[in-house]
Amino acid sequence: MKRLVWPAGVLLLLLALNVVFTPSFLSIQVRDGHLYGSLIDILRFGAPLILVAIGMTLVIATGGIDLSVGSVVAIAGALACLQISLDAGLITAIALALGLCLLLGAWNGLLVAAVGIQPIIATLILMVAGRGLAQLITGGQIITVNDPAYKMIGGGYWLTVPSGIVIVAVVLVVTAFLTRRLALGMLIESVGGNAEASRLAGIRSRGILVMVYAFAALCAGVAGLMISSNVSSADGNNAGLWIELDAILAVVIGGTSLAGGRFSLAGTVLGALIIQTLTTTIYSIGVPPETTLLFKALVVTAVCLVQSRSFREKVFGGRKRAAAPAVPAATDRTERETAGLPGPQDGVRP
Repeated sequence: MKRLVWPAGVLLLLLALNVVFTPSFLSIQVRDGHLYGSLIDILRFGAPLILVAIGMTLVIATGGIDLSVGSVVAIAGALACLQISLDAGLITAIALALGLCLLLGAWNGLLVAAVGIQPIIATLILMVAGRGLAQLITGGQIITVNDPAYKMIGGGYWLTVPSGIVIVAVVLVVTAFLTRRLALGMLIESVGGNAEASRLAGIRSRGILVMVYAFAALCAGVAGLMISSNVSSADGNNAGLWIELDAILAVVIGGTSLAGGRFSLAGTVLGALIIQTLTTTIYSIGVPPETTLLFKALVVTAVCLVQSRSFREKVFGGRKRAAAPAVPAATDRTERETAGLPGPQDGVRP
């Protein structure tokens, strides 16, 4: 829980800053049976990032990285919209899109686990090739669709709540159950801590690596469907552009180490909400558009520095507790008495 204190504090600070500039920022209204408000918008527009970040969390927990999720987002939206425009049916379009995403994620996992390519290189290949594949699917054009059922994925509502929020909640609950209530989370952390030791202990580390990369691609695919359905179109060039960097930032802000090992799904969600709230804050306080990315980078850097324990100790004057001087081992009775240690006569064996 301690690792969540700083992300939660930063998120509350951003919300408070928005309240200063917009007093009605925290208000939530119900219109035509739907929830509306700035907080709802943050959750709705941040839903794709949260999905991608959840998958990225498990990949980073294994000591890897996935730079291809942005391209997978574009591929999923492009293929789904293409199939819908060809009257293939909604279920078929979604199944084909998510199936292709799973295959692409498994391919990344095989390159890392079986071939032994570094994760950043293996996923960089798909990052470049996948963006080209998305543009190939769309023919270099923006595919527009007019399907009310498909619109429901990212732009619809379910029991007054935006459907994107519901999808994220379901994925988060299922992922938390599989990784925290079952042994899967411990296996993932063990692979991230030491893959070779895990293999020698009988853990199928290669299978786990393929699984987490496939899961990350599946989350990115669902995010791609959500993004494309929200705007009823697919843009192979710009859809999901740089979302992988925001996802990595969300995971790091949430307290998960890039070195692998322990991870925090709750921290990742907080990190994604911080990034989305920061984007909303930039527009609400009137930051000039040409300096938006620079302002965002500076704030994220400040957040990461504040979370660093060593940085806080150096800046705020924290002192490390001095180690107690070690008493040399004494074997002789005289040496023990001089050092003030118990001897054999005190009932303690030397």
